Amino acid sequence: MNTSYNRIAGQSVERLAALSDGVFAVAMTLLLLELHAPARESVHSERDLLHALLALAPQLLVYLMSFLTLGIFWVGQQTQLNHIERSNRNLTWLHLAFLFAVTLMPFSTRLLAEFAEFRAALLAYWFNILLLGVLLYFSWGYATRSQLLQGDLPAEVPAAICRRILIGQSLYAFGALLCLWNTRASIAFIVLVQLFYAISPSRISRDTRREA
Repeated sequence: MNTSYNRIAGQSVERLAALSDGVFAVAMTLLLLELHAPARESVHSERDLLHALLALAPQLLVYLMSFLTLGIFWVGQQTQLNHIERSNRNLTWLHLAFLFAVTLMPFSTRLLAEFAEFRAALLAYWFNILLLGVLLYFSWGYATRSQLLQGDLPAEVPAAICRRILIGQSLYAFGALLCLWNTRASIAFIVLVQLFYAISPSRISRDTRREA
């Protein structure tokens, strides 16, 4: 009997996780490469250097925001992959599309760092975050519907993962709307959301431990 290629392609969750780690690592590194030290010819004293470093503060904030963004979505993707028993071609391509959105982050970060006062730059950055969230949400929904999850997964975990994505995206959308008032307030709110998600305890992890 002939076997369809599409039925056997993209089944390794481990290889998908390894590729994801590499893409995230490169994207995070590219963020740093966009930061440049003050030009030597413009610095003639300690005061000049301090002023130049202070001028870099907005770019450093945007860099921090993007690093947190990638860190949060890396944790989110790894959480999903850790609970998926097997993959298939469709799920693999959904995650590859997610990784494409990851590779856009250095560009949207540079755009926002250069034009932080413009709403279009902030909205482009938010769209990047939205794309990450939508693809992660649909990949998890597909894995759930296709019964690709681990058989011993606690019943409340799939819903908890979806809820976390939806709440996070709602907060990011609210932060993006703040740009109608002030783009810097919008950036500050998004950073606060990211700090909350980075340091807050994970309910998913607590639920999983409780079931163990």
